[in-house]
Amino acid sequence: MIIDTNAYLGPFAFRQLRHNTADGLLRLMDEKRIDRAMVSSAIAVTYRNPQAGNEELAAAVERRRDRLIPFAVINPSYAGWLDDLQICHEKLGMKGLRLYPKWHNYALSDECLLALVEEATKRKMIVSIPIRVEDSRQQSWLVDIPDVPLAEIVVLVKACPETKFILLNGIGYTGSPLGKPAGGLPANYFLEISRLSATLADELGTLLAAVGPERLVFGSGMPFKYPDPALLKLEVLDAPEDVKEKIRSGNAVGML
Repeated sequence: MIIDTNAYLGPFAFRQLRHNTADGLLRLMDEKRIDRAMVSSAIAVTYRNPQAGNEELAAAVERRRDRLIPFAVINPSYAGWLDDLQICHEKLGMKGLRLYPKWHNYALSDECLLALVEEATKRKMIVSIPIRVEDSRQQSWLVDIPDVPLAEIVVLVKACPETKFILLNGIGYTGSPLGKPAGGLPANYFLEISRLSATLADELGTLLAAVGPERLVFGSGMPFKYPDPALLKLEVLDAPEDVKEKIRSGNAVGML
């Protein structure tokens, strides 16, 4: 089984996305033999009020929740976020959050963000943080959004040891406490593999040796990206099959 921890539905403000409907994404998943996917609203990243995107997402996945696992985009600096979180969890059945601090203009150390993470943790919701949405070379001239610095992630992970974090679309972990066996961090975070190198620098193999297979999860970034490179990374990874199975789905099942 394969569970994709990094997938999206709906349009994006700055470019066309293919396979961005529930049916379209499921056809792509079937073609690539991906069984389930954690999905959030792509357009909610740029909505002034992300809750509208969450409601659109919930409607889109309503009949396919056996395979599409909805995650809410919540902006803790936006008034009413607590009500939105309650609705997303209790009425819309969302299993986790996607946070965009650089797009929504707050810091991971802000009190509002820490309050959101605390509330999500009480609800046993997973908190996922995309390090980036797009490569800066692909961004519209209207925006200039930097990647989330790993140093800020380190502080948040340490401050919220009971929370389950998934870090999406990231690289450079081997130079951070997040990718070191003696990094002094709680074992409460998972690293998604879609941007990690599996040859040459082989960050994926280095992380596997450093932090173990229990901290790595499969993700593709579709439909922003095609899933083939992420799938190929697992094929060429020099690791036993039981280790690969943990990355494909075992760790994600444990989180869910």
